[in-house]
Amino acid sequence: MSSSVPPTPTAAASARPHFTPLVCIVDFHHARGPEVEKWFGAEPEEFDPAVEYDWGLLPFMALSDGAHALTEDFSYFTLLKPGEDGGAGTSLFGISCTRQMDASLLLNRPAEVTRSTVQKAVVVIADSPQYFGMLRERLSVVTKAWFAQREFTDVEILKRFQESLADEKERGMMNEDEDRDQYLGLSLRELVREFKWQTLVLLKCCLLQPKMLFFGTRCERLCLTQFSLVSLIPGLLRNLQDSAGPELNNYEKNLQQPTSLRTSDRNSLLAYMGLPLQIFPKGSLFGPYTPLQQLDILADFGTKSYIVGSTNSLLLQQKDRYSDILINLDEGTINITSTSLKTALQLSTPDRRWIDFITQNVNDTWDEANPGRPKTMGYVGSEEFIRVQFEEYLLSLISSVKYHNHLAKHANNPRMLLPYIEGDPSVDFGSDFIEAWSKTENYRIWNSHTDSHLFDIVEPKHPCAGGLTIEDVQRRITQQVQDMHWDERFAQGKEVLGRNLAAGKEKASNIFNKLYADMEAMREAQRKKAEEARNEQEKAASQQQPENRGGSPDSTASKTTQNSQAAAQSVGSKAGAFVNSWASWAGEKRRKAWGGGSSTPPTPTTASPPESSGGGGGGGGGWASGWVKNKNRQSQMSTRSVTSVDGMLEKDTKTDARNSTYSRLPEEKQPLAAAGNRGSVAGSSISGECLFESPAATRKSRPLSQESAISEGQESGGIDGVVSPSPLEEKNQGPPNGNRPLMVKVTKDDNSSDEGGEEVQKTPLPARVAADEAARAQSAWER
Repeated sequence: MSSSVPPTPTAAASARPHFTPLVCIVDFHHARGPEVEKWFGAEPEEFDPAVEYDWGLLPFMALSDGAHALTEDFSYFTLLKPGEDGGAGTSLFGISCTRQMDASLLLNRPAEVTRSTVQKAVVVIADSPQYFGMLRERLSVVTKAWFAQREFTDVEILKRFQESLADEKERGMMNEDEDRDQYLGLSLRELVREFKWQTLVLLKCCLLQPKMLFFGTRCERLCLTQFSLVSLIPGLLRNLQDSAGPELNNYEKNLQQPTSLRTSDRNSLLAYMGLPLQIFPKGSLFGPYTPLQQLDILADFGTKSYIVGSTNSLLLQQKDRYSDILINLDEGTINITSTSLKTALQLSTPDRRWIDFITQNVNDTWDEANPGRPKTMGYVGSEEFIRVQFEEYLLSLISSVKYHNHLAKHANNPRMLLPYIEGDPSVDFGSDFIEAWSKTENYRIWNSHTDSHLFDIVEPKHPCAGGLTIEDVQRRITQQVQDMHWDERFAQGKEVLGRNLAAGKEKASNIFNKLYADMEAMREAQRKKAEEARNEQEKAASQQQPENRGGSPDSTASKTTQNSQAAAQSVGSKAGAFVNSWASWAGEKRRKAWGGGSSTPPTPTTASPPESSGGGGGGGGGWASGWVKNKNRQSQMSTRSVTSVDGMLEKDTKTDARNSTYSRLPEEKQPLAAAGNRGSVAGSSISGECLFESPAATRKSRPLSQESAISEGQESGGIDGVVSPSPLEEKNQGPPNGNRPLMVKVTKDDNSSDEGGEEVQKTPLPARVAADEAARAQSAWER
């Protein structure tokens, strides 16, 4: 293999005629609109390039739409320079810096200045855009200094600026063969950061040569985005000599196929592989900024493809006519109107994996203060890193397509296939894309000027070849989450939620404070009400105290309702035991007294009640017929009952002995009254007095009746006598048999809390009292 440097496409470009940079002033006239005011560098001085080269649209390209809204703006455009003496034309590139100032600040205000502001642009025209990175900064400084003079007639600074550019050109400082793509001032990091995986979609779209329309309100950003995209194809910025007009075809005419390769030389390798891919051949146009006056060129039949930019929104209304794909930089969207183009631009899994790798590195090293440089100051994620990655991708694409063609040509000859390559590697780049690219002009030029075995130089394999993996899915999900800006949305939602929670917390605090205050007020009102009620009760108690002192002591005894109920149950059990014992004793005595026969009982007579303060009712008793036959059994029951009742009566004697009624009864009735007092419970009095009288009674007393009742006229807490039933009751109930319990009436005190008035209870009288009375009756009877 020869060691000489092979001819490259850039070598053919050196045959272009020498061009000295030009500088001009474009002014915005209030009546005539934009116009060229003065040229610097044109020879002779009377020579007007705009007229000579038919650059009538130059003023409109230099003063972009919307530039008046900014203090400073830049515009990039292309100009077609016709060939001299019938020679081929070429493309020139212009950059303009537009500024404006208040007309009142001018030292010498011309008569033509009728508006409040003055707007002018300083334009530099060169034969290659690769110097624009350096030229932009110098142009900005010169334009600002010229405006600072406040005297536009003094153009000495602009004249010297043009002379310095021409001198650098003569000395070779602007050598076009030097690789200065990275110094163009285009930020690939910003491009990848903004479009992410769609950056690869845009690159593939450039290779397919459709009608691409970029839209944005800021002209400089609009133009630099297009230059960034074009610079991704290695060497293309130095070979744009045919981009200014669709009729130019100098590149293909001068292109020669390389015959040798020097692998240590990058330019030699790129040239041998067929780079750059000329995406602006005949029939194509490149206009970073294209004014509306140039739309007729876009609609011309000879214009097959183009990449243009516009700041006028009128083009958005006719996007279907002027574009196959619209890139809106203001909204960050890509709208593909062509169905076939959309199918061809679908990224494969390896494509997506590859571009996600680059996007992740850019995001990980992003620095807001300096977007053009990684925050780690390292190589990964830098401008050069991105360029090398895209260069490797294009070399792999070219090699895989060459191998694809080789497979199609030698499909029936397995010996011609590469043993370490499985299948067709071009599938990883997208079958639809390969098919669409093979129909373009740049593919035709490349394929006809390159060797058919390029896959022997570069391995025909995708940089990220392989099927879909879990990592790809995770990476895509992460990227989609980032694209949706959920973190920003959640941050906004969190802020709104925080404000709402703070407002709700304040409202809830106010409500609880008010509720607490209302509860405290209610509590205070209830406390005052309870205090007033207590005071009234104390006052009422103090008024009732003298009345209670005048009554019976027992009637005013302080006993609780619970103790009263318990005592009532105790008395009931005692009385039940008394009934059985007394009935047995009475039956035995009657048999002895009357001889055990069934005789007619004496007719009871009514006895006068004793005089007492208790007001007891009258009473009397009758002896019932029928005697108990089982004497022994009744004696035993009587003995047990009397014994148990006597024990219980001894316990109750201490508390009831102070009954005032006891002292007011006759002497012979005091034991019975005492027993009645022992039967009184919690405000209720059981009257135990009873008069006995024999059938042949010579005394006032009568035998004790088995059933007695307390008269309703009894005083509260007092003792009434026990009286015998009325004749009508004896008739209804039958003669007493000695086993029925005595009937006593319980009258409740006034202080008792129970309701219901009077109740009749079958409560037996104490056994000892009944026994004493029975003994008296028997002794009187025997006598």
